[in-house]
Amino acid sequence: MERKRGFEIAKGFENSNINLPKRKTKFSAGYDVEAAEDCVVPSFKKGMKPTLIKTGIKAYMQDDEVLILANRSSNPGKKGLILSNSIGVIDKDYYGNEDNDGHIMFAFYNIKDEDITIKKGDAIGQAIFQKFLITDDDTAIGERKGGFGSTSK
Repeated sequence: MERKRGFEIAKGFENSNINLPKRKTKFSAGYDVEAAEDCVVPSFKKGMKPTLIKTGIKAYMQDDEVLILANRSSNPGKKGLILSNSIGVIDKDYYGNEDNDGHIMFAFYNIKDEDITIKKGDAIGQAIFQKFLITDDDTAIGERKGGFGSTSK
């Protein structure tokens, strides 16, 4: 079978009993993603950085595809968790990069008054594969050299 798109365990998490994302129903767009380890998302204070929640996974895809990371609809109301970047964008060339092997992380702020504990295996978000288009005059030739947040470097 030809590999088109999917999820794998990221380096360093091979022995961590990571569950690869799965869709729960046949008409779901998103694959449910779990936390790779226990962590605490502190209550938001002005000036703080978001908490990166590790997933232990990476994703491969076609040249004209992107993986969109979205919050779970229940997270803001139940846990006070909002994505710091509204959505996450995982490009094809993030897979296997030299910095972190393409390890996917969710960046959360906690808007509740108390710290929130995330347990290993808790569903934290969704991952949606999408096709994308480029403009007629696109001339991008750069190549990714690093991992998280490295596109503009």
